[in-house]
Amino acid sequence: MDDKQNGFRLRIVQAIEQLQAVADSSQAAAQPVELDQTRVGRLSRMDALQGQAMAKASEGRRQAQIKALQQALGRIDQGEFGSCLRCGEPIGHARLEANLAVTLCIDCAATDESNAAF
Repeated sequence: MDDKQNGFRLRIVQAIEQLQAVADSSQAAAQPVELDQTRVGRLSRMDALQGQAMAKASEGRRQAQIKALQQALGRIDQGEFGSCLRCGEPIGHARLEANLAVTLCIDCAATDESNAAF
């Protein structure tokens, strides 16, 4: 594994650790909302329910990011990191820098986007 791959590995591991730390610190926001309306008014409860739903959605996105980054680590281990999963061509360095979990080269990603538009 070359220095570039090691650099990506380190950045991916750090990103996973940061996402996990955020997940650990935000668990309280996703806890069930208390039903006792004598302590919390109806509007406050609605705000709490909305906050809970937003926290759960954020957690879902965070877990998806962690999974994608873990898969990127697997591609590094298999020597496939930086290659497009569809065509096998190298993914541009700037594209990898922008998104460590990217799996498609710019051409294949553009094809996906143009097909999704129809």
